[in-house]
Amino acid sequence: MKYPPQLLLILATLLWGGNFVIGRAVAGEIPPITLAFLRWVVAFAVFFPIAYQRTRKEWNTLKQNWGAVIMLALTGVASFNTLVYIGLYDTTSINASLMNSSTPIVIYILSFIFLKERLTKYQLAGTMLSLIGVLFIISGGSLQSLLGFSFNKGDLIVLVAVCCWSIYSLLIKKYAGRLPGYSTFLVTIAIGALMLLPFTLYELLTTSQTIVWSTTTIGAIFYVGVIASIVAFLSWNTGVVALGVNKAGIYLNFIPLFASIFAVIFLNEKLLLAQLIGGVTIIVGVFISSIKK
Repeated sequence: MKYPPQLLLILATLLWGGNFVIGRAVAGEIPPITLAFLRWVVAFAVFFPIAYQRTRKEWNTLKQNWGAVIMLALTGVASFNTLVYIGLYDTTSINASLMNSSTPIVIYILSFIFLKERLTKYQLAGTMLSLIGVLFIISGGSLQSLLGFSFNKGDLIVLVAVCCWSIYSLLIKKYAGRLPGYSTFLVTIAIGALMLLPFTLYELLTTSQTIVWSTTTIGAIFYVGVIASIVAFLSWNTGVVALGVNKAGIYLNFIPLFASIFAVIFLNEKLLLAQLIGGVTIIVGVFISSIKK
């Protein structure tokens, strides 16, 4: 049965929105690096039979772009979600998902700094507006916090995660015509998990927190490893192919919407005025920056 691409894109963002809430929900039951590691181990086990044959055929292409594959694994697999899970120990899932909406803006900034791409007046205006939104969120709307540089540690960690995902997105864009999708994803999962392994072992050996094995923990690992990784990935890619990157990108703004709804319902988090103002400001900035004239 063929599903409408719009439905698939909404499904992917709904599942990714749930990822922020799951990470926050099990923060006291499983260490963050361990959760990230188990996520990718499960994802690899599920995705391996799907992508193995393609990977064998496309192995030479991957070897020719090995440096890019390693950087994709480092930024997109090993770093992004790990930092998000660490950040969720000290911030809310609503804050984390709202700041994740600034990814397109961070991509513009990195492109300007490292790729010397010129910003249009709309991109510049949208970037400034979105950055104001981010500052509004991490300061809680408090001018005193801004002037005293008194920010939540978790928020700052999530911002670093957003930078990692932005670098990953730039690499994906740059190598889109050279690297095959499924086989690249499978190999980056494997490399990313191997990168996380020593940090996971160190965390388990040194942290006072132990894994609380329960239906909640096991369900969380299944969700982030299968639902938020494989199902969301396949849904998103299918939708992007059908609609195109630019049209599909707008749907990413559904992530903080779904994450906020889930956080309020399942975690009893409260949507604060500062979060609402900051989130709307970020999304408006993203829309302005996408104007092409």
